[in-house]
Amino acid sequence: MPLDRLSALDVAFLCLEGANTPMHMGAVATFRPRRHVDPERLVALLAQRAAGIPKLRRRVRSGLPLLGGAQWEDDPGFDALNHIGLSKLCDLYEPDPLAEFASHWMAEPLELDAPLWNVQLVTGLPDGEFALLVKFHHALTDGAGAVELAFGLLDDISLPVQRGGRAPQPEPEPRTPLQELRDGATAALGQAATSAGIASAVLRAARPYPISPTATLNSALRRIGLVRLDLGDVRSIRKTHGGTNNDVVLAVLAGALRDWMINRGQRADARSLRALIPVSLRGREAERAGGNVLSGYLCDLPVELDDPVDRLRVVRDVMARNKQAGPARGPGAIPILANRMPAGIHRIATKVAGRAAPLLFDTVVTNVPLPGIPMSLGGARLREIYPFVPLAPHQSVGIAVSTYRNALHIGLQANGEAVPDVGSLADAVTKSLAALYQRSL
Repeated sequence: MPLDRLSALDVAFLCLEGANTPMHMGAVATFRPRRHVDPERLVALLAQRAAGIPKLRRRVRSGLPLLGGAQWEDDPGFDALNHIGLSKLCDLYEPDPLAEFASHWMAEPLELDAPLWNVQLVTGLPDGEFALLVKFHHALTDGAGAVELAFGLLDDISLPVQRGGRAPQPEPEPRTPLQELRDGATAALGQAATSAGIASAVLRAARPYPISPTATLNSALRRIGLVRLDLGDVRSIRKTHGGTNNDVVLAVLAGALRDWMINRGQRADARSLRALIPVSLRGREAERAGGNVLSGYLCDLPVELDDPVDRLRVVRDVMARNKQAGPARGPGAIPILANRMPAGIHRIATKVAGRAAPLLFDTVVTNVPLPGIPMSLGGARLREIYPFVPLAPHQSVGIAVSTYRNALHIGLQANGEAVPDVGSLADAVTKSLAALYQRSL
């Protein structure tokens, strides 16, 4: 696929965009400077760096409506300063003024006829700290790609050298047209069979009844929650009970969602809450497939179980089965299926399919990997970084997780009408980790 073309999956994210369903991901990062910083100087620095990133200078140009395709083009009037704002927190009497500010900012959709990103520099935090709020449209990139773009805005960093790289590959033998045709037909048939298998798995996994307890009407309001957990506690739990750090986090989230539902007067034992867990295929694919290179797993979060260790055991077993099957098959591989459909179909059917999202999953839980090396902006050290995933249609909350240095940061993005009390969910996450950690001593 040409590098300037949007993939079918990229187009699907554009088609899901609406006033009540903005499809941008984001992050809130806080920095601690060694000395006083000039906000205007930081804005100029960000603008200079953004202007040097080709992907941030491009906008979408749609093709013929019936074909549904689209491609990237350079914005002739591009000015990075149009995408960078500067604000100062004034009302520090809010329980969490940064989260309150981020809630309003994250709710604002991006302009689809301009480059699909925005940045806000926020000063006025305690101890002279400042925050950088970033959002990228999902049509522009996926979570792993967003990290790469964000690195371009920060001070230069030296990423660790990966050992054990691939050995040099011999040049391929020349191929005849007949061989090319045969291999192309074989690949097409294999792809069709895989797509049919994914579609069949999706239909089998759909749960029309009972309706999800977290399904809701779409709303333009957003509520943001910021949760910081000690990575040492997560590792201690993993060492005692097995699994991976990600398994522990999913079990902690299951416990938090259970308590949150019960406190809202909802039954937690009616059925499991199912999470769609995006899986990056970057590095697995030989060619770039658009801004999004994704698949996914489905994981039933056992909110019906009261015992935290039992919840971890169930999550560990489910995720082990997912990994054994691989990310390219099963009902969680919806992004792969979407990418194999003609873009024109997304123009017609994506919004209808989006309304059916609660039949397949109740929330999205994504892990955004970050390198463990120190990072900075204008010499100010990065302290915390909370990622955010866009809300799927008719869903109450989306959850994104990143690990940086000795902490695990969880960004909660909630439908503001359905979840006005996102702080109680954030508290439930902390309490759920404590309960599981106590069972690990």
